[in-house]
Formats: sequence, C-alpha cells, structure tokens
Amino acid sequence: MTKNFVITGVSSGFGRAFAEAALAAGHTVVGTVRRSADAAEFEALDATGRARAVLLDVTDDDAVIRVMADIEQDLGHIDVLIANAGYGHEGVLEESPMADLRRQFDVNVFGAVAVVKAVLPGMRARRSGHILGVTSMGGLMTVPGLAYYCGSKFALEAILETLGKEVAAFGVHVTAIAPGSFRTDWAGRSMVRADRSIPDYDALMDPIRANRQKANGNQLGDPAKAAAAVLAVIESDAPPAHLLLGSDALRLVTAGRDALATEIAAWADVSRSTDLADGAQLR
Repeated sequence: MTKNFVITGVSSGFGRAFAEAALAAGHTVVGTVRRSADAAEFEALDATGRARAVLLDVTDDDAVIRVMADIEQDLGHIDVLIANAGYGHEGVLEESPMADLRRQFDVNVFGAVAVVKAVLPGMRARRSGHILGVTSMGGLMTVPGLAYYCGSKFALEAILETLGKEVAAFGVHVTAIAPGSFRTDWAGRSMVRADRSIPDYDALMDPIRANRQKANGNQLGDPAKAAAAVLAVIESDAPPAHLLLGSDALRLVTAGRDALATEIAAWADVSRSTDLADGAQLR
C-alpha cells in the first residue's frame, strides 16, 4: 500500500536516499529543503508529482507548525515522518564554543522534536502512523571529539524511545535510526569543526581529525542499502524502537553497552548501598 511520507533534509545524504527509495516504491514524498534550487532539483526526481519540496528551517518553530499543517491539508494525511535534518559537530569539548553546542541541539534535537510534535496530532487522531528519527551510533556510544554531536543524538534517542511508549496505545510506531559510518556528506561539508587551540589535546585530537577527513568518501555504509532497510522497517507490523545500520554501528554500540554492563555490575554493591532500609519500592 502506498503511503504519504514527509522527510526533512532531502537535498543530500540520508534524506535524499530515503526519499529516492520511497519514490521508487511508489510512495508520495514531501521533502524539506533550505534553498529554492534544491527544491526544484528534488521535484525533478519524479515526473508524476509525487516528489514535492517545501522550504523549511526546522529551527523555526512557527514555520514548522505552519508548513506541516499545510502538508497535511495538501496530502490529506501523513503516514510516515522521517526527521532526518541534522549535522555533525567535531571538536574537543574544552575547545568548542557554547554557541556551537546550542546550535547543535537547536537543529539535531529541538528541530527534530518540533517536526515530530507537529505531525503527532494527526497520527494520534487516525490511530496510525510511523515516526522515525535519524540519530547515530553516536547516540548509543561515544568517541572523543564528538561530545556535542553525541550529546544531541543521545538526547534524541531518549526522546524518541519515550515517545514510543507514550503513543503505542494509539497505533503510532516510533523508531530511532542509528547509522554508523556511511558515504554521505556528514564528515565533509555537513560537519562543523571547532578550531584547535589547546596543545594538551594534540595527541588525542589531531589523529582523530586527520583520520576522519581521510576516511570521508570511503566509509563502509551504502545509503541506498540503508534506505532499503528503513523501508522494510516501515512495512513491518512490529518495527523496532531502535535500529542500528551498519556493521560498524553494531560492533561499536555492542562493545559500548557491554562495557557499561560490566561497570554497572562492578559497582552494584555501591549502587544498592544508597537505599533506605525502610524505603518504598516504586515500580
């Protein structure tokens, strides 16, 4: 059965790959872009009018509400939302300006949540729909030099997981998509890099930055295959709350979770020691 999709950030990367796959499967896709030239290019993907572009800055809350309402009125209903718009920030925490942190969360978290909130009333009323948010393996594990980015993606993972529990009774599914390294522009023109300024971090950060720039364009993951996996999830009767994409994501997130489980077990006695003897157990 064909569906109506809304995908934010379709000018390149995952957003474009998801949109192209959905169009190829016969769905209608409204994609958000930031520039008029990108809108014309996106609409040219389908001659039948199933590729529709709208200009939107996801950090403009009022615009998000207005644009999503217009889309829903135009389509009749929105079946699938993929909150994809976002970018990466690379930099040691101590070297990275606070303004960069606020901007990172403004786009990756607040922008995504604004779009989700705008489509929720319609999905809840119809008792159907699927919301997907593009997070990252960096939303489930961390590496040095990506504190702001991982922080934003951890936040979005938690928000989406909580939302899924809140709307499950309404027939609305929620999935956080956590990709590993894919051949997109994330590590290239889509990444903001903080200036290096503290020599103490040279031994740690210089190789990380050099290796990431060298690997750009040679990543393991294929965006088209990621899009096929996402379409399969959307068609599933029991979609996951979290979907890892890429063998590197599977390996690194698993290792991170195993390390966390080991640390929790090692400090379990200390954790238990803080209970009151007569305290009530809340469930």
